[in-house]
Amino acid sequence: MAGLTFLRLSSGQTIEVKGTQTSAGAGDAGKIVALDSGGKLDSTLLPTGVGAETETIVASEGLSAGDFVNIYDNSGTRTCRKADASNGRRAHGFVLAVVESAANATVYTAGTNNGLTIAVTNAGLPVYLSTSGAVSTTAASTSGHLSQEVGICVGANKVAFTPHRPVTLA
Repeated sequence: MAGLTFLRLSSGQTIEVKGTQTSAGAGDAGKIVALDSGGKLDSTLLPTGVGAETETIVASEGLSAGDFVNIYDNSGTRTCRKADASNGRRAHGFVLAVVESAANATVYTAGTNNGLTIAVTNAGLPVYLSTSGAVSTTAASTSGHLSQEVGICVGANKVAFTPHRPVTLA
């Protein structure tokens, strides 16, 4: 980022250095940390075990940012696809970036899904799995569909992911 610099004394001289926004490991020890363009710390700067709960899983179909996903065993390979109340695919997590079919997806298994593009704005209300990776503020009511609360709306297009056990409707 332009303008984000610090002064450091090196061999008796004062030099200007940029703050680091990502870490490659031990080689970055002693560097001053800078926030990224979104005003946040990059997860590479955090200790192991601290940060977002994510898994890298291959996608069996194209995914959009904000999609809730179902994780399943595809002939011995953990795979993810869009969660869908209409066909029994419960939500196990969500993605925050577009993922092409057969590419690795970063699946968040906890946290806030702020990648939604639908107008979920009623803070404090429960949010339910709908179809094709989407959510609704109305629970499913169709026979054979899943009714699964996936979290609580915490602001415009933001859902705190707290998945409940789904119920298949009679």
